[in-house]
Amino acid sequence: MEKTLPFFPLKLVAFPGENVNLHIFEPRYRQLIGDCLLHGITFGICVYLDKLMMYGTEVSVLEVSNVYEDGRMDIKTQGLRAFKILDFRNPLADRLYAGGEVDFLENDPSFDQQIFLEYKDLLKQMLVLLGVNDDLELVDLNSFTYSHKIGLKLTDEFQLLCMSSEEDRLRFLITHLKIVLPIMRQLETARAKIKMNGHFKSMDPLDF
Repeated sequence: MEKTLPFFPLKLVAFPGENVNLHIFEPRYRQLIGDCLLHGITFGICVYLDKLMMYGTEVSVLEVSNVYEDGRMDIKTQGLRAFKILDFRNPLADRLYAGGEVDFLENDPSFDQQIFLEYKDLLKQMLVLLGVNDDLELVDLNSFTYSHKIGLKLTDEFQLLCMSSEEDRLRFLITHLKIVLPIMRQLETARAKIKMNGHFKSMDPLDF
Protein backbone atom coordinates (compact mmCIF):
# COMPACT_ATOMS: atom_id res chain seq x y z
CA MET A 1 0.00 0.00 0.00
CA GLU A 2 1.46 3.33 -1.08
CA LYS A 3 0.87 6.74 0.47
CA THR A 4 2.27 10.25 0.23
CA LEU A 5 3.77 11.52 3.50
CA PRO A 6 5.55 14.65 4.71
CA PHE A 7 9.04 13.68 5.89
CA PHE A 8 10.90 14.57 9.07
CA PRO A 9 14.43 13.03 8.86
CA LEU A 10 15.99 12.46 12.28
CA LYS A 11 18.94 10.59 13.76
CA LEU A 12 16.63 8.23 15.61
CA VAL A 13 14.46 5.21 14.99
CA ALA A 14 10.79 5.54 15.90
CA PHE A 15 9.21 2.14 16.45
CA PRO A 16 5.56 1.30 15.66
CA GLY A 17 3.50 1.70 18.83
CA GLU A 18 6.11 3.89 20.49
CA ASN A 19 5.35 7.36 21.87
CA VAL A 20 7.95 9.89 20.69
CA ASN A 21 8.22 13.40 22.15
CA LEU A 22 9.67 16.01 19.80
CA HIS A 23 10.76 19.63 20.16
CA ILE A 24 9.93 21.44 16.92
CA PHE A 25 11.90 24.59 16.14
CA GLU A 26 12.83 24.76 12.43
CA PRO A 27 10.33 26.76 10.31
CA ARG A 28 9.89 23.91 7.82
CA TYR A 29 8.93 21.46 10.55
CA ARG A 30 6.71 23.96 12.31
CA GLN A 31 4.90 24.18 8.96
CA LEU A 32 4.81 20.37 8.71
CA ILE A 33 3.22 19.96 12.14
CA GLY A 34 0.81 22.81 11.41
CA ASP A 35 -0.32 21.00 8.24
CA CYS A 36 -0.75 17.73 10.14
CA LEU A 37 -2.94 19.45 12.73
CA LEU A 38 -4.93 21.42 10.16
CA HIS A 39 -5.61 18.55 7.79
CA GLY A 40 -5.51 15.59 10.21
CA ILE A 41 -2.67 13.89 8.36
CA THR A 42 0.30 11.82 9.52
CA PHE A 43 4.00 12.29 8.74
CA GLY A 44 7.06 10.09 8.44
CA ILE A 45 10.09 10.08 10.73
CA CYS A 46 12.84 9.00 8.32
CA VAL A 47 15.96 7.38 9.73
CA TYR A 48 19.16 9.34 9.10
CA LEU A 49 22.43 7.62 9.98
CA ASP A 50 25.42 8.85 7.97
CA LYS A 51 22.88 9.46 5.20
CA LEU A 52 19.14 9.18 4.63
CA MET A 53 18.41 5.47 4.94
CA MET A 54 15.16 5.47 2.88
CA TYR A 55 13.20 3.79 5.68
CA GLY A 56 11.17 5.21 8.52
CA THR A 57 7.97 5.12 10.53
CA GLU A 58 4.65 6.81 9.96
CA VAL A 59 3.60 8.74 13.07
CA SER A 60 0.53 10.65 14.19
CA VAL A 61 0.45 13.77 16.35
CA LEU A 62 -1.20 12.95 19.68
CA GLU A 63 -1.02 16.40 21.20
CA VAL A 64 0.81 19.71 21.22
CA SER A 65 2.12 19.97 24.77
CA ASN A 66 3.55 23.47 24.59
CA VAL A 67 3.77 26.36 22.12
CA TYR A 68 6.42 29.03 22.68
CA GLU A 69 6.15 32.70 21.81
CA ASP A 70 8.64 32.31 18.94
CA GLY A 71 6.62 29.48 17.35
CA ARG A 72 8.60 26.53 18.69
CA MET A 73 6.51 23.70 20.07
CA ASP A 74 6.70 20.45 22.04
CA ILE A 75 4.60 17.64 20.61
CA LYS A 76 3.75 14.04 21.47
CA THR A 77 3.54 11.55 18.63
CA GLN A 78 2.87 7.83 18.26
CA GLY A 79 4.52 5.46 15.78
CA LEU A 80 2.15 3.61 13.47
CA ARG A 81 3.76 1.64 10.63
CA ALA A 82 7.24 1.15 9.18
CA PHE A 83 7.77 2.15 5.57
CA LYS A 84 10.24 2.24 2.70
CA ILE A 85 10.66 5.53 0.83
CA LEU A 86 9.90 5.17 -2.88
CA ASP A 87 10.24 8.82 -3.85
CA PHE A 88 11.98 11.57 -1.87
CA ARG A 89 11.14 15.13 -2.93
CA ASN A 90 12.71 18.12 -1.22
CA PRO A 91 10.77 20.27 -0.92
CA LEU A 92 7.36 18.65 -1.34
CA ALA A 93 5.20 20.64 -3.78
CA ASP A 94 4.86 24.21 -2.44
CA ARG A 95 5.84 23.36 1.13
CA LEU A 96 9.06 24.02 3.03
CA TYR A 97 9.55 20.38 4.07
CA ALA A 98 10.38 17.21 2.17
CA GLY A 99 7.99 14.40 1.40
CA GLY A 100 7.18 11.65 -1.04
CA GLU A 101 5.66 8.27 -1.72
CA VAL A 102 6.17 5.41 0.72
CA ASP A 103 5.32 1.72 0.69
CA PHE A 104 4.46 0.22 4.07
CA LEU A 105 6.47 -2.83 5.08
CA GLU A 106 4.71 -6.13 5.50
CA ASN A 107 4.68 -7.42 9.05
CA ASP A 108 4.09 -11.00 10.14
CA PRO A 109 2.95 -10.76 13.79
CA SER A 110 3.16 -14.51 14.50
CA PHE A 111 5.92 -16.04 16.63
CA ASP A 112 6.87 -19.23 18.42
CA GLN A 113 5.74 -19.04 22.05
CA GLN A 114 9.00 -20.51 23.35
CA ILE A 115 10.98 -17.84 21.53
CA PHE A 116 8.80 -15.17 23.11
CA LEU A 117 9.20 -16.65 26.61
CA GLU A 118 12.97 -16.80 26.19
CA TYR A 119 13.05 -13.15 25.17
CA LYS A 120 10.77 -12.19 28.06
CA ASP A 121 12.99 -13.97 30.59
CA LEU A 122 16.18 -12.34 29.26
CA LEU A 123 14.48 -8.96 29.21
CA LYS A 124 13.42 -9.34 32.84
CA GLN A 125 17.02 -10.11 33.78
CA MET A 126 18.15 -6.97 31.95
CA LEU A 127 15.53 -4.78 33.65
CA VAL A 128 16.51 -6.07 37.08
CA LEU A 129 20.15 -5.21 36.39
CA LEU A 130 19.02 -1.76 35.28
CA GLY A 131 17.10 -1.30 38.53
CA VAL A 132 13.65 -1.43 36.91
CA ASN A 133 11.73 -3.54 39.40
CA ASP A 134 8.21 -2.12 39.18
CA ASP A 135 7.20 -3.24 35.69
CA LEU A 136 8.16 -6.89 35.49
CA GLU A 137 4.74 -8.20 34.47
CA LEU A 138 5.59 -6.90 30.98
CA VAL A 139 1.98 -6.61 29.83
CA ASP A 140 1.41 -6.12 26.08
CA LEU A 141 5.07 -6.86 25.42
CA ASN A 142 6.37 -7.06 21.86
CA SER A 143 9.73 -6.77 20.15
CA PHE A 144 9.55 -2.96 20.02
CA THR A 145 8.37 -2.23 23.58
CA TYR A 146 11.78 -2.01 25.32
CA SER A 147 14.12 -1.90 22.35
CA HIS A 148 15.30 1.64 23.09
CA LYS A 149 16.25 0.61 26.64
CA ILE A 150 18.44 -2.47 26.19
CA GLY A 151 21.62 -1.01 24.73
CA LEU A 152 21.05 -1.40 21.00
CA LYS A 153 23.13 0.79 18.74
CA LEU A 154 21.24 3.06 16.35
CA THR A 155 22.27 0.80 13.46
CA ASP A 156 20.83 -2.20 15.36
CA GLU A 157 17.57 -0.33 15.97
CA PHE A 158 17.40 0.45 12.26
CA GLN A 159 17.96 -3.21 11.40
CA LEU A 160 15.18 -4.18 13.81
CA LEU A 161 12.77 -1.69 12.24
CA CYS A 162 13.34 -3.12 8.76
CA MET A 163 12.54 -6.71 9.76
CA SER A 164 9.17 -7.95 8.53
CA SER A 165 8.62 -10.74 11.07
CA GLU A 166 8.00 -10.51 14.82
CA GLU A 167 9.79 -13.82 15.36
CA ASP A 168 12.86 -12.56 13.48
CA ARG A 169 12.88 -9.45 15.67
CA LEU A 170 12.58 -11.53 18.85
CA ARG A 171 15.47 -13.77 17.77
CA PHE A 172 17.57 -10.69 16.98
CA LEU A 173 16.91 -9.26 20.45
CA ILE A 174 17.63 -12.59 22.15
CA THR A 175 21.05 -12.69 20.46
CA HIS A 176 21.75 -9.13 21.62
CA LEU A 177 20.69 -9.81 25.22
CA LYS A 178 22.79 -12.97 25.44
CA ILE A 179 25.83 -10.88 24.54
CA VAL A 180 25.04 -7.89 26.76
CA LEU A 181 23.82 -9.61 29.95
CA PRO A 182 27.14 -11.31 30.88
CA ILE A 183 28.95 -7.99 30.39
CA MET A 184 26.47 -6.21 32.64
CA ARG A 185 26.82 -8.89 35.33
CA GLN A 186 30.61 -8.49 35.25
CA LEU A 187 30.20 -4.74 35.68
CA GLU A 188 27.87 -5.27 38.64
CA THR A 189 30.40 -7.64 40.23
CA ALA A 190 33.20 -5.11 39.70
CA ARG A 191 31.06 -2.33 41.17
CA ALA A 192 30.31 -4.45 44.24
CA LYS A 193 34.03 -5.18 44.73
CA ILE A 194 34.87 -1.49 44.48
CA LYS A 195 32.29 -0.70 47.17
CA MET A 196 33.93 -3.29 49.44
CA ASN A 197 37.33 -1.57 49.30
CA GLY A 198 38.14 -0.07 52.70
CA HIS A 199 35.54 -2.17 54.52
CA PHE A 200 36.29 -4.95 57.00
CA LYS A 201 35.69 -8.27 55.30
CA SER A 202 34.37 -11.41 56.91
CA MET A 203 36.15 -14.26 55.19
CA ASP A 204 35.03 -17.88 55.17
CA PRO A 205 37.52 -20.18 56.93
CA LEU A 206 39.40 -22.51 54.62
CA ASP A 207 39.56 -26.17 55.53
CA PHE A 208 43.03 -27.58 54.59
